[in-house]
Amino acid sequence: MAQTMCPGQDTKFWGPGDIFETTCAHCGAEIEFFKDDASRRCPGCGQKVANPKLNLGCAQWCEHAKECLGYDPKEALAEHAAAGGGGESLLDRLLQAMQATFGRDAKRIEHAQAVLANAQELMKAEGGDPKVILAAAVLHDIGIQAAEAKHGSAAGRWQELEGPPIAEAIMKDLDLDMETRDHVGRIIANHHSAKDIDTLEFRIIWDSDWLVNIPEEFPGLSAEKMTKLIDKVFKTATGRKLARQRFLGA
Repeated sequence: MAQTMCPGQDTKFWGPGDIFETTCAHCGAEIEFFKDDASRRCPGCGQKVANPKLNLGCAQWCEHAKECLGYDPKEALAEHAAAGGGGESLLDRLLQAMQATFGRDAKRIEHAQAVLANAQELMKAEGGDPKVILAAAVLHDIGIQAAEAKHGSAAGRWQELEGPPIAEAIMKDLDLDMETRDHVGRIIANHHSAKDIDTLEFRIIWDSDWLVNIPEEFPGLSAEKMTKLIDKVFKTATGRKLARQRFLGA
């Protein structure tokens, strides 16, 4: 009798989230993963990328796993680690560090997540350095609580002052390279004022933040005033397009 694959590994029992796409941290291309892929080659740059959601399920301990899968799950886990996986992606670790810093401040956590979602959408169309964009999106407001504690205000200038050293410590702990840390720090130091930087990555973060802030800061604007605001503040074509779709239905 032919051996039947166990339900945990048979794809007919998988859910929608068991096959997914993630963004290559090297070039920004989309990579499709199955949940039990240890790693895959990026179709954009050829780098081997670890599966950020690796899930071998029962195969990690089942004595018949090699017969069932056709490969040794222990070898797959070793391959995953060699490809840069540790069970968590860089983005996962950035989000965890942000959440640990904000604690129970759900409003700031949700804002960072919303800006991140916008930045990922803009990055697909505009390009840019994924490491810089993802780190800056997650950490752009990381100094807001320190600003409130030290200066009694969450004003942008205090966020720009207090945020970079906090972000630097987080990124250094995550082993991000100096060039990335410097770029992200400059974005955070200008994310309200836009004084001393005008890189593509900065423009993506700027627009991603405005896409979240407009409904909160400018409720009830007429179509004419909203059009003028969008034309004035957005720095990328994709950001302006999304703003018109969301706020004008255009």
